[in-house]
Amino acid sequence: MGLRVTSWNVNGIRNPFGYQPWREKKTFEAMFDILGADIVVMQETKIQRKDLQDDMVLVPGWDVFFSLPRHKKGYAGVAIYTRNSVCAPIRAEEGIVGVLCPPNSAIPFRDLPKDQQIGGYPQPGQLQLNGNIDELTLDSEGRCVILEFPAFVLIGTYSPAQRDESRDDFRLGYMEALDIRVRNLVAMGKRVIVTGDLNVIRNAMDTANLLERLRKESIAVADFFSAPSRRVFNQLLFEGNVIGARDEERENPVLWDLGRLFHPTREGMFTCWDTKKNTRPGNFGSRIDYVLCSDDMKGWFIDSNIQEGLMGSDHCPVFAVLNDTVQIDGREVFIKDIMNPPGVFKDGKRLREWSAKDLLPLSAKLIPEFDRRQNIKDMFFKKPTAPKAIPALSRESSTSKVDSPEKLEASSFASTVDSNPPSSSTPAPPLAQPPPSSLKRTSSVTAPSNKPQKKAKAGPSRESSTKGQSNLMGFFKPKATENETKKSEEQVVPSAGGLDGTVETEPSYSPIGYETPKTDIDESKGSSSSNNSETVFDPIQAKESWSKLLGRRIVPKCEHGEDCISLVTKKPGMNRGK
Repeated sequence: MGLRVTSWNVNGIRNPFGYQPWREKKTFEAMFDILGADIVVMQETKIQRKDLQDDMVLVPGWDVFFSLPRHKKGYAGVAIYTRNSVCAPIRAEEGIVGVLCPPNSAIPFRDLPKDQQIGGYPQPGQLQLNGNIDELTLDSEGRCVILEFPAFVLIGTYSPAQRDESRDDFRLGYMEALDIRVRNLVAMGKRVIVTGDLNVIRNAMDTANLLERLRKESIAVADFFSAPSRRVFNQLLFEGNVIGARDEERENPVLWDLGRLFHPTREGMFTCWDTKKNTRPGNFGSRIDYVLCSDDMKGWFIDSNIQEGLMGSDHCPVFAVLNDTVQIDGREVFIKDIMNPPGVFKDGKRLREWSAKDLLPLSAKLIPEFDRRQNIKDMFFKKPTAPKAIPALSRESSTSKVDSPEKLEASSFASTVDSNPPSSSTPAPPLAQPPPSSLKRTSSVTAPSNKPQKKAKAGPSRESSTKGQSNLMGFFKPKATENETKKSEEQVVPSAGGLDGTVETEPSYSPIGYETPKTDIDESKGSSSSNNSETVFDPIQAKESWSKLLGRRIVPKCEHGEDCISLVTKKPGMNRGK
């Protein structure tokens, strides 16, 4: 029921797989089903591009957009997964300021044509940064992915935490950039959802035993909430805890805290706990993960809560659920109609299926390592195509007369280009003259009329032999030289069998032996004679062939010319035996 947006600081994208309830399957698809989400925003993925794997990117039925750190390893990172059957964004960007460039482009997002921008970028003079922090530095740590749907703009973010004084300028600069971007988008008339780990609390209810801790540290409550980052955040929210007069250009709040909108007085609604002190069992934590929305879509939501029972991280997921139908300008609209590009849904019913053409440039599925790839599960859901039926030839067609060598050549050439030859009752269309080297011209061949002729054994045509291997030996034999190719072409003789164009070739050797053809053609007399079928076994050749296949592996050489050695790890863990 409804469309669910879930946000989760996973503290390492692999961490949740060590816990129930999806421990057995260990797939993102299973995780998303348990979460019951249609849009999943992950923070603190702690991976780089080289760490991306198939199961992260090629999730069946899902698309994904990453923001990865440019310099630091195992740090920050944001990912947004979208369920293709429900929603598909129309634009996607990385970074909060817009100075980064789309894939395979040297033009920043904020300098793209207007119809390709999400918009709301900080204007000159709006963002004042302190210290050595610049706009490019703000977007270099992989802290934000922004998706635009026709319904709203979704900002998935991981704000900097308050570690020490050396990061204060970066933390404040990022919070101000987020505040400016959201306000600018709202001023453009766009609806906005902000979700993620914002690393800031709203008031005393959002952290455990705050007043007692402040008293021990001799810090006044007003001073605590007047800290620059908390003040910027509270001025962004309706019912925010703002001490004193509001700042200039922040006079009006623009976002609602959906968690508090549905649970205004709930205590202990924490989303993060200290794992070193193991404070989660006693629920001694803080509420720093949010789902926020602009005022014009507050009534679209039917629920918002936390999922404190899901383990795997020092955070728990938070979510908000959109209603199936929403009110826009006084009329009721299906949410799926405005969560996809125009023409995909109408009145809540799908008009066309999602396809690879709907992928945006920022989609991880277009990264060269994953482009034009598919999950192995997709192989089992494809509908098999029905093979073409080949009509059987009657006895009359196999014993009919061939008028001339030219017609015989045309018939033989037709079998190499058409896998479904016409029946004997239908006249064949005119064919182009085959190349001179394709078949050797012979005298006219006439089948005896008083004795039914044996059906010729169908041999592989020249066209099919170039497209595949006829037997196992084809993998081990060297490619034939030009002289051998010409010699084999001279051995191709048209069969006297009929109009199906089958020809006899010299048999191919195999490690077991070969079978002699049942029908030989006497070109001088123009008739066929039958020979007994026999199998010739060459034990020397068979032994040599199988020894090459099953023999001792040749040890490769290292760069110094020494034989390489194989090492196997015995350390307990997932790599044991590798």
